[in-house]
Amino acid sequence: MSEPAASSRYPERPTVTLIEGDGIGPEIAAATVKVIEAAGGTIAWERALAGMAAAEQVGDPLPQATIDSITRHQLALKGPLGTPIGKGFRSVNVALRQQFDLYANVRPARTIPGVPCRFTGVDLVMVRENTEDLYAGVEHYVDPRRTAAESIAIITRYGSERVITYAFEYARKHGRKRVTLVHKANILKLSNGLFLDCGRELAKKYPEIEFDDMIVDATAMKMVIAPERFDVIVTMNLFGDILSDLAAGLVGGLGVAPAANLGDAPGGVPGMGGPGGCAIFEAVHGTAPDIVGKGVANPSGLMLSAVMLLEHVGQTAAAARMKAAIHAALADGATRTRDLGGQADTATFTDAICRGLGR
Repeated sequence: MSEPAASSRYPERPTVTLIEGDGIGPEIAAATVKVIEAAGGTIAWERALAGMAAAEQVGDPLPQATIDSITRHQLALKGPLGTPIGKGFRSVNVALRQQFDLYANVRPARTIPGVPCRFTGVDLVMVRENTEDLYAGVEHYVDPRRTAAESIAIITRYGSERVITYAFEYARKHGRKRVTLVHKANILKLSNGLFLDCGRELAKKYPEIEFDDMIVDATAMKMVIAPERFDVIVTMNLFGDILSDLAAGLVGGLGVAPAANLGDAPGGVPGMGGPGGCAIFEAVHGTAPDIVGKGVANPSGLMLSAVMLLEHVGQTAAAARMKAAIHAALADGATRTRDLGGQADTATFTDAICRGLGR
């Protein structure tokens, strides 16, 4: 069966900037590229550096050549990047999101048969505002002796409306029934109150989609009691950062958690991409320096992010084949990776997926 033509918004063989990343990044990136090709995905890769590897090789964790590559192609697939904690350069991940105005961070969390977890039937999508809030980077010491520091959360109507609109548009496109807005407006009445007010106003434009709001601490509790009650969650940057990892924990951990960072094409539907609207798909787990070179890394998270990439560029048949083959390999203990209670190393897992794809 021939592959359907890619979305008219993208060429049949789009070029994607590939940032392999640090630690286990090159290992899981190689496995992912192999599986994309086995699934029939048609991607041209342009490799670029970022993170610790870039800092060591060219003295810059986010080289201009990498920014230029992503600017040209408007698409990237990225492995995990190392960032010093508490000193040195700010997160390259945050810098990329701000550089390309990737305001919607999309993190699906779904239970996968065979992957050990405490719940069944989890199927939620976290939509996190990606450029504002405390991650805007407005912070300073308040006195010369540096005895106190201040960080300022920036919440704007513009930023709030576009990410909430994206959440509703996503729900509409994917047949989702409910959007839950998460906030702390009972305490942060101006900043979080603005976000909540935007959500309540925008909900009126989507009468077919149920809308509710929930305080962030109550959300965290309910997610670990009854995660099946959530469908699409939209929230601000810091809360989204925390709750998206919590959501991943419900379904087996960051090793099976895909992620997309999306911007807008001029004049396009919010968050739905297309030429002019940049999209970066990434692994959200760490660099795992303790297992580098041992051949046991789990590439599932990056592979599932690559599924989202294929869907984004209109290669939906290849995406569906790839996702089904990954799930089949995860369902079998003999081919599931060891971090998920299986017996397989990286190569065995990858080869099992390729066999399932007939390659």
